[in-house]
Amino acid sequence: MISEVIMPKLGQTMEEGRVVEWYLSEGDEVKRGDLLYTLESDKATLDVEATGRGWLRKILVDDNEVVQVLTVVALITTEADESIEGWSPTPVHTGTEPDVPSSDEVAVPADDGAPAEPGASPADDTSRAADSSGPPPSTDRLPVSPRARRLAADHKVDLARLTGSGPGGRIVEADVLAAAAAGPCPGADGDGIPRPNLPVTGTIPLTGPRGIIAERMAVSARTIPAVTLTTEIDAFKLREARRRLKRLESVWGFAPGYTELIAFLTVRALMEHPILNARLSADREVIELIAPINLGMATDTERGLLVPVITDAGSMDLRTFCTRARELIARAREGAALPDDLAGGTFTVTSLGSFGIDAFTPLINPPEAAIMGIGRIREKPAVTDEGIVPRPLLTLSLVFDHRIVDGAPAARFLQRTAELIEHLDETTGYIPEFIHNQTDREETA
Repeated sequence: MISEVIMPKLGQTMEEGRVVEWYLSEGDEVKRGDLLYTLESDKATLDVEATGRGWLRKILVDDNEVVQVLTVVALITTEADESIEGWSPTPVHTGTEPDVPSSDEVAVPADDGAPAEPGASPADDTSRAADSSGPPPSTDRLPVSPRARRLAADHKVDLARLTGSGPGGRIVEADVLAAAAAGPCPGADGDGIPRPNLPVTGTIPLTGPRGIIAERMAVSARTIPAVTLTTEIDAFKLREARRRLKRLESVWGFAPGYTELIAFLTVRALMEHPILNARLSADREVIELIAPINLGMATDTERGLLVPVITDAGSMDLRTFCTRARELIARAREGAALPDDLAGGTFTVTSLGSFGIDAFTPLINPPEAAIMGIGRIREKPAVTDEGIVPRPLLTLSLVFDHRIVDGAPAARFLQRTAELIEHLDETTGYIPEFIHNQTDREETA
């Protein structure tokens, strides 16, 4: 029995994956739990394990090779000397892909000797190469990967004129990029922008996380009517709160940072202003108010910008919230984020304060309704009852989708967030009881 080991699809946005390294060689015996290869997706790196036994007869994808999801990467047989002659790959499914095996469901023969089911999805009529004779087929029926279709729309590439290089003649991202690079005229890109002949010191492939970021940010800038509101707030009480919370480091193992405190308070403001925790429906006919607050925390990593998501953040106290945030951010920076870690966000916060940035205008992460930018805390002159005195001031920038939210509701949300930060010592806030009571209680425990 020949079983196909396929490149799994780990999340809705994954269109391709890279085989970083094979742990086994052709001819090696495979046992349940053995590591087959290291897989790098657009968001994470993880090891693929075998779930049964057999013999690794043929490796079809070499180390560092990038292939489309659902591509067969290796063949495993029940017996060591079983012939693989005459094998041909099962055509991949196109369009909207069904669920496929995850990394812990790689198809190999089971331990009891019964053959395992091959891991590839069934064939679809649209996966066959288009007949070159006759009129061009409808682009709705062409075998095109979802990412290639989106790129074609961005670069104004006619899919009907392309010949796919993917499995079964499927049009993949590389085909669209090659057509776009040809351009409408010499020395211009797909949008007709002239490119002077200048010396180039190096190139960075627009693939993996960088490609995903580029695509999503282009969609955001092109399709969302974004408006930015900024406000400068007094961070004196925020700084005092963090100073008191530092005393819990010996109990918790960490002290909450400024971004964590602001993010926690932002969640509280979202609970009072649910229109900011919303999205447009897929058909763009209604605004959907989302029940859980799934807060994205934009994170700088070696692989690019990733946004771990704290699911149901509104149900958490400060300690649980910060602990979860640190776990997710650590995994993202280590390249070990799981697909679920980076999915399902409803609102995002991002901070550049540690780089000395006062204020900035972040791009909304679609389909979310808004994003909050956090600047640095900076000592500046401020007018108070005592005269002009130095005060720690902080700028918040709220960028919102004007299709979903009007200016006044967005301003009220930003105003409420500022109030929670500026008045941390009042008993009507969300953290004061924690700061003034629980801190002292845990310190004396």
